[in-house]
Amino acid sequence: MQRSLRIPENHPRAESLRIRERLVECLRKGIVVEQGLIAHGRGEAFDYLLGERTTTYAREAIRASVAMMLLADHPVISVNGNVACLCAEDVVRLASLVNAKIEVNLFYRSYEREKAIEMLLKEHGANTVYGVGDRASMSIPELMSERRRVDRDGIYSADVVLVPLEDGDRTEALVRMGKKVIAVDLNPLSRTARSATITIVDNITRAMPLMVETARALRHEPRDRLNEMLRSFSNTRNLEASLSVIRLGVDGMYVEREGGGGSRQIGSE
Repeated sequence: MQRSLRIPENHPRAESLRIRERLVECLRKGIVVEQGLIAHGRGEAFDYLLGERTTTYAREAIRASVAMMLLADHPVISVNGNVACLCAEDVVRLASLVNAKIEVNLFYRSYEREKAIEMLLKEHGANTVYGVGDRASMSIPELMSERRRVDRDGIYSADVVLVPLEDGDRTEALVRMGKKVIAVDLNPLSRTARSATITIVDNITRAMPLMVETARALRHEPRDRLNEMLRSFSNTRNLEASLSVIRLGVDGMYVEREGGGGSRQIGSE
């Protein structure tokens, strides 16, 4: 078996390489599937254009998202293999702070994989993990993939669902069911981003810790204050602003390639 790579601390892509190594390790444990590695690489390309940092617009979306979860009656955090691998601890912390349930929901579903993800979440402090095995007995209408299978006491009954990482068909279906959907998606042009109630255009490894931090700060705020945060947020405007950051990243890379860019920062606002 191939051994993990030793990553030099001063490597300019050290954090990205560490994340890749973690995903490969989770692949060997049956938590992540090969297709999840491809999906991660696609997101990394957008992150590079964002300057691999959390923008002001992503922070605004995070604040609105946490407010929405704190106001919800039955919030649920949906977890797939990549999310469990990269953010299990933060998923459990956020769920505790906003009183949300955690549910496993997979496109490439097997009972062994569900149990592996459940075990990882429980190792990080989760009590009940929904959507595992026979618990996923309900179906999301008009959805044909394995993602349609949900827990009656989890996503099926939720009023707000946090869907980290791209999941366009299910996001659209959940919205048709009348649920509010919070997405974390590095591509502001995706169906997920455009269909969600709130979209956080950021890397999941940065967004989830910030959601935890924000939940700690907001959990004692009065409901009228949380409602005001939601009223002042526009997902359409936020997506357009995030897209403008990516355009600046593309322009900056083009200028640098042509020799006239100097030290312009990719993804600067």
